Amino acid sequence: MKYGLILGSASIQGQIDTAIKAEQAGFESVWGTEFFNANGLVRLAAVASQTSSIQIGSAIAYAFMRTPMLAATGAMDIDEISGGRFILGLGTGTKRMNEDWYSMPFDAPPAPRVKEAIALIRAAFAAGNGGGLKFEGKYYNINIPAYVRRGTARETIPICLAAVNKGMISAAAAVADGLICHPIFTRTYIRERVMPKLEGTACKAYPYIITSIADSTEQARNEVRGQIGFYYTTRLYHSVLEPNGWQAAGEKIASAFRAQDFKAMAEAVTDEMIDEIAIAGTADEVRDQVTQWHDFSDHSILYTPSIGMPSARVQENLDAIIETFAK
Repeated sequence: MKYGLILGSASIQGQIDTAIKAEQAGFESVWGTEFFNANGLVRLAAVASQTSSIQIGSAIAYAFMRTPMLAATGAMDIDEISGGRFILGLGTGTKRMNEDWYSMPFDAPPAPRVKEAIALIRAAFAAGNGGGLKFEGKYYNINIPAYVRRGTARETIPICLAAVNKGMISAAAAVADGLICHPIFTRTYIRERVMPKLEGTACKAYPYIITSIADSTEQARNEVRGQIGFYYTTRLYHSVLEPNGWQAAGEKIASAFRAQDFKAMAEAVTDEMIDEIAIAGTADEVRDQVTQWHDFSDHSILYTPSIGMPSARVQENLDAIIETFAK
């Protein structure tokens, strides 16, 4: 099994230091996230400049908050800096994130739009040797007769797509090299709703596993509980609970959030949900638990919880993950 690590350190320097530790420990990959207060591609460029062999991915970079051309050129820049180690992971974000965080319209179905965005990004990769770039689509139109890109590390770069519901899962299966699973996916959801869509395609699954390691199993499970509760405040994700029949738990979480009762929000996350979504406990316990995810992929991404946790504890957990899964 190959393991990747989400760079959850609070600072850019912390992410660089964590990436170096993961590289030295034999991890396959490190991945950066993006949020309203952090540019994922800028941070990954810094990580690329300070590492030498580990794969570097965005899990995820926002697809609609930047144009496909900016995504393409950002990916090529990081791939050049890293010597051909970059994986471009894209996600559409929710309607609220697009409109409220970035003042970007979200007025078209995301699946066909992101498929076209990925086609344009691949066209930009392919046109790097010259001859210009012309692209005509429903959502994007580009005409750059002088387009050329010198110094690229590779002719193309792998592209992954984050997906939750069936439309986006089908889009990933159709056009992406990988599907980045959401951290709140249950194994049942991956088995029943994701893997059948990927069967027979070139798209591989990247399970994204919430991971907490502590001397106290109770502490680790409670840290995971808080993170799961945070994610399920978004009703868009409640479809993930359907195969397990856990919609009522999702509604309890959403109701507690509306009441700003964060204790009740975490308490609504059941032990069964933790066991299906995350790995949590002592180092020996999580090493045993992670084997339950091996059927889905040969490359899993481990992710520290952070909700309600001091930054020092987040870093402590990242270091514990690296130590636990070092080769």
